[in-house]
Amino acid sequence: MLLFSRQGKLRLQKWYVPYQDKLKKKVTRELISTVLGRKPKMCNFLEWRDLKVVYKRYASLYFCCAIEDTDNELLTLEIIHRYVELLDKYFGSVCELDIIFNFEKAYFMLDELLIGGEIQETSKKNVLKAIQAQDLLQETSDHPNSTITI
Repeated sequence: MLLFSRQGKLRLQKWYVPYQDKLKKKVTRELISTVLGRKPKMCNFLEWRDLKVVYKRYASLYFCCAIEDTDNELLTLEIIHRYVELLDKYFGSVCELDIIFNFEKAYFMLDELLIGGEIQETSKKNVLKAIQAQDLLQETSDHPNSTITI
């Protein structure tokens, strides 16, 4: 999954298939330029190499996934939307700056939602509970004299 701005700045990337760094940069550059070159009214699905690319623009960010030919595009679009809903719920109307300054939370949220590129948790409530528990754990580790109550 790639998150990038309208200007083509990569904000977040998560790879579920191992590639060398040089190839990752090339693929990222090609995908960003391909998606940004499309008109707003065009379909959110496109065939690219031997993969299907599913993307969606939310405000100033593009969320982009490359999936195998046999995977369901609509399900992928729904996963992207679910991730955006989680980000919105956590940050309260998420914006590009939230992703930039809290990228570790965005990655953690993505890891709670997907494992190995497959959906792990469909419940927004459960994902947000895990995030809140992580926040609490982080707060207590920042202040070692406090006690944990769960």
